[in-house]
Amino acid sequence: MGYELQAVLAKDELLRAASREVPGALVVSLRQGLALMPMTAEVFDAVTDGSEGGALGFWRLPGGFDKVLVQWSVTGPVAYVEAEYFGGVGEQRAAVWADGTLALGPLDEPAKTRFSRAVSPISQALHQLGARAGLGEDEFEAVGLDRHRGNDGWVSAGAV
Repeated sequence: MGYELQAVLAKDELLRAASREVPGALVVSLRQGLALMPMTAEVFDAVTDGSEGGALGFWRLPGGFDKVLVQWSVTGPVAYVEAEYFGGVGEQRAAVWADGTLALGPLDEPAKTRFSRAVSPISQALHQLGARAGLGEDEFEAVGLDRHRGNDGWVSAGAV
């Protein structure tokens, strides 16, 4: 079974306020006061400036959207994350903007920081946003990013 995610993550109130001007934006609450805005085709079209994406090495980051994330981050840290897995093989990438600048990443390699256990790029980004892992879980699980297998699931959850 696969897992796919392209989303903006931030504190719930920050993301809801920042995304109000984005046509088609949908914000879904996560645990620990965080929220997720899935990058749907409509959101992608609304936030791209038409320039070539990929400047930070992301697969699907809309061209120019990093400048919007810089603006949003003046209010608090904001992350953009991507993950794609199938059959246990895949990769993920994450970056965090805070105080109007790129504060972390972009990360595409796990860091070994906890008990010789690799910490994924998305978990590292979540940690920067204030998420805390519990015993036997990482930040990814702690905030509930494992609830759905892809952006379609998040869109359905947010539409309810």
